[in-house]
Amino acid sequence: MREIPIYLFSGFLEAGKTTMISQALADPEFSAGEKTLLLLCEEGIEEYDPTTFASENTWVEVIESEEDLNPLTLAAFEKKYGIERVIAEYNGMWQLSTFFRALPENWMVYQEIFAADATTILNYNANMRSLVVDKLQSCDLVVFNRVTDDTDKMPLHKLVRGISRRANIEYDYTDGRAEADDIEDPLPFDLNADVIDIADNDYALWYQDLMEDMLKYDTKTVRFKAIVAIDGQFPPNTMAVGRHIMTCCADDIQFGGLICKWKRSTSLKARDWVIVTAKVSVEYNKLYGQEGPVLVATRVDFTTRPDPEVVAIS
Repeated sequence: MREIPIYLFSGFLEAGKTTMISQALADPEFSAGEKTLLLLCEEGIEEYDPTTFASENTWVEVIESEEDLNPLTLAAFEKKYGIERVIAEYNGMWQLSTFFRALPENWMVYQEIFAADATTILNYNANMRSLVVDKLQSCDLVVFNRVTDDTDKMPLHKLVRGISRRANIEYDYTDGRAEADDIEDPLPFDLNADVIDIADNDYALWYQDLMEDMLKYDTKTVRFKAIVAIDGQFPPNTMAVGRHIMTCCADDIQFGGLICKWKRSTSLKARDWVIVTAKVSVEYNKLYGQEGPVLVATRVDFTTRPDPEVVAIS
């Protein structure tokens, strides 16, 4: 089957998604005649004007409910129009997992953009943190609209970096200027040290950075406090070590664990607290089902339970 690329725009009402998409579709360099489906999962205040589109090969379909967003409906659109790509304006109140589950097998997200109103996004984050995290954790680009010279960009920057260190950030000013984020984010641990020591409160940040840029840590030696997880299906001399991480609230606490090889792993039991010193090796491991960071422990010492046990992504 022919692969259908998707450009996914997420964000809350009045965040500027419609304006961004309209500008893209009016640009001849972006719309050079490709058969395009404009998939609307919400109807915003602004409406699209097809007469401004650079290409006539653009069709609009509206999804009015999450139940209507499913593989059969989307595949029918593909067959109806013979589309070559999709631009989706996604409802900010729906979880992204609904969208991803609805994709036909040959539909692939090429770029995910989160649009945010710089004047309201911090309020959304305070009142609907889980929905904000849902949109930020996988996006490639965050565009803050309605920025002025008086806007304090640091809280906006910290909002994104607390959830994703890989997303690019752009500030779009009310006078038409666009500015890339240039605020530096020094890590609270020394990547050039012989042993990279991860403080208890920094585990969530380190785990996030490791999973987003694994090769940066390949062959590095790290030391951190962790809880042991053991499973009967693990190969010999293998365990998982990590911490429980809270992204937005108690309901979404997950175990941020890493595969760890240690020749004396049988001397440990589940829920032991240890200090692990290990070398990172980025390799395929069937427990991940893909390439991932595998720790080869050189030393494991028993330790006390940290307070708090759960670490948070701030």
